[in-house]
Amino acid sequence: MDIYLPIAGLSVNVLVIILLGGAVGKLSGMFGVGGGFLTTPLLIFYGIPPTVAAASASTQVTGASVSGVFAHLRRGGVDFHMGAVLVAGGMLGTLFGALLFSLLEQWGQIDTVINILYVLMLGGIGGMMAKESWQSVRARRTGTTLPPRKRRHHPLVANLPGRWRFYRSGLYISPLAPLILGFVTGILTMLLGVGGGFIMIPAMLYLLGMSANVVVGTSLFQILFVTISSTMVHSLTTKAVDIVLALFLLIGSVTGAQIGARFAQRLQPDYLRLLLSAIVLLVALRMIVGLGWQPDEIYTVQLL
Repeated sequence: MDIYLPIAGLSVNVLVIILLGGAVGKLSGMFGVGGGFLTTPLLIFYGIPPTVAAASASTQVTGASVSGVFAHLRRGGVDFHMGAVLVAGGMLGTLFGALLFSLLEQWGQIDTVINILYVLMLGGIGGMMAKESWQSVRARRTGTTLPPRKRRHHPLVANLPGRWRFYRSGLYISPLAPLILGFVTGILTMLLGVGGGFIMIPAMLYLLGMSANVVVGTSLFQILFVTISSTMVHSLTTKAVDIVLALFLLIGSVTGAQIGARFAQRLQPDYLRLLLSAIVLLVALRMIVGLGWQPDEIYTVQLL
C-alpha cells in the first residue's frame, strides 16, 4: 500500500515505513537509545530527502521520549534543576540551528552537510562504543576486572565561573557547562533530527560528573522539550516536517520498542553494546559510500 507524503513530495510504501520505525524502535528497546540517530540515515537510504528526514525524525523522538520520562519520574530519576538548564540551552540551540539550517538551504548545501555530520558523528560514536564494549567483553572472558571510573567533572568544567548546587545530581558546578551542552545538543537536534541522548549521556557522566542514577531520566527530560521545540521551529521556518511520515514511524517504533525490551533481557549488556556499535559503524560506512557514489542520473528535470 503506497501513500503520498505531502512535504517529502513522493509516494512511499506504508508497510516499509512502519517496519523501518519498528526496526529502530526495537533497537531503542534493546539498547536504551532514542534511535533518532539511526532513523534519519535509514530514511535517507529509502529515498526521503535529508531535510524532511531530519525534521520528521525529531517528531518521532518526541513521542518515544514521553513514556521514558514518566518511567524515570516514578523512581525519582530526574534532576529538574539540571534539566531546566539543559532545556534552556537546548532551546537556544534550536533557534541557532534553525538559522544555520536556513542558511545551508539557501546555499544548497544542507543535504551534503547532514550526510557529512552523520558520517563523522556515527563513526566517532560507533568507534568509541566498539572499543569500550570490546574491552568489557575481553575482560569478562579472561576473568579480569576493569578499573572503576571515577565520578568527577572535567577540569574545564571546574574552571568555569559561578557555581550552583545541583543537589539531585550531587554537583556544585557552573551552570554554563550544562547550558553549553544543551546548546550543542539543540543544534544537533535541529540539523539532524536526533534526540542527542547518545551524546548527552556520556557528556553528563564524564564531563559534568553527574550521578549515574539521574543521567538517563534527566537526559530524556531535556530531549522531550528540545525535540518539541525543534519540531515547532522546523514547522514554522523550514516547513520540512512531514506529519504523515512521522505518524507511521511512531506507530512502528512504539511496537518495536516493546519487542526490543524483551530481547534485551536475554542478552548481556556488553554484547548488546558491541552489537549496537557494529550497526552504527555499518550505517556510517553506508553513508560514506553514498557520499562518493555517482548516481546514474546526475541531473533531473521536474515539471511543476
